[in-house]
Amino acid sequence: MNKNNSGVIIVLSMLISFICGGIGAFILVNYNDSNRVIVTNTGSTIRLSEENSISESVKKVFDSVVVVEGLKNKQLISTGTGFVYKQTDKKAYVMTNHHVVNGSDSVKLILSNNQEIDAVVVGSEAYSDIAVLSVDAKKILSVAVLGDSSKTLVGDTVFTVGSPEGVSYAGTVTKGILSGKDRLVAVALSNSASSDYYMKVLQTDAAINPGNSGGPICNSNGEVIGITNMKLVDSSVEGMGFAIPIEDALYYSAILEKGNNIERPYVGIGMLDIGDSFYLWQNGITIPDKVTSGVVISTVSDNSPAKAAGLKKGDIIVKLGDSDIKSLAEFRYELYKYKVGDEVKVKFIRNGKNNETTIKLAKNNN
Repeated sequence: MNKNNSGVIIVLSMLISFICGGIGAFILVNYNDSNRVIVTNTGSTIRLSEENSISESVKKVFDSVVVVEGLKNKQLISTGTGFVYKQTDKKAYVMTNHHVVNGSDSVKLILSNNQEIDAVVVGSEAYSDIAVLSVDAKKILSVAVLGDSSKTLVGDTVFTVGSPEGVSYAGTVTKGILSGKDRLVAVALSNSASSDYYMKVLQTDAAINPGNSGGPICNSNGEVIGITNMKLVDSSVEGMGFAIPIEDALYYSAILEKGNNIERPYVGIGMLDIGDSFYLWQNGITIPDKVTSGVVISTVSDNSPAKAAGLKKGDIIVKLGDSDIKSLAEFRYELYKYKVGDEVKVKFIRNGKNNETTIKLAKNNN
């Protein structure tokens, strides 16, 4: 190859590099990220696809999600989210949290098209934190597809649809992963420092804010696997939200939508945590030094299962069935696994000695 040809090749290579670099720069400058469009130097456009987008999955559930507003004396007292999970010929049923509608004398729903409709609270229960609302079937836009949380794996993509801070941000979608399953989270029904019971929940790092309560958490296929109900609020904690598994929610909603009450087994005792020193002293109860966990009986109701089983004030329950009991919240969680009429073995400590009895659980008529 002679020097002249070599020089021509070098010049052509530089020219091609310059042209390609210019086209690349032009493309980068004219890249519109929000529309995912590239404008070429010829004026044509190339649309980019996003492989990790969940937009199609969001569409499946979006129109089934509603804003739930609880009113009392026509004044707004609470805001949350709900979703249509079932439809018959005449009625559609919306699931939300008990704490969203608790205390309301009327409930209004706002659909994804901003239409407002009235809803009727068919049933609601505190311990499950599930409420079922009914509306005219002709007024709803869509019914959510329900999934199976047991088939979802930790690390799977999940997303929520809700109305954080109320109707102004209705239809907000947040994305994350399933951070954990079968978490036991202590819950208080009041503002007291002690917990009343445990809930078994799913954990996610998808953003959950006030107003999201009662909304769906979905898998990447757009199927509802849980109902959002709480988050861990602490200045040192980020991204710990929780949802009731859809299987548990459906079990309770099936009872509530028929207008029936959820029957919780009844023992007939007042209880104190073993660490409630002041209240134990107030009730004249002394705990043996070697006993460090359990539930202390403070009262025993007349004609109750506990009375029939021989339990007394001051007894310390340390085991219910096959499960160790360390706190009042844990006792309720284990108790609510049983049904009315079940017979359950109870191990307890009285005067420093181990004892055992059997309780036949009754229906709570209160």
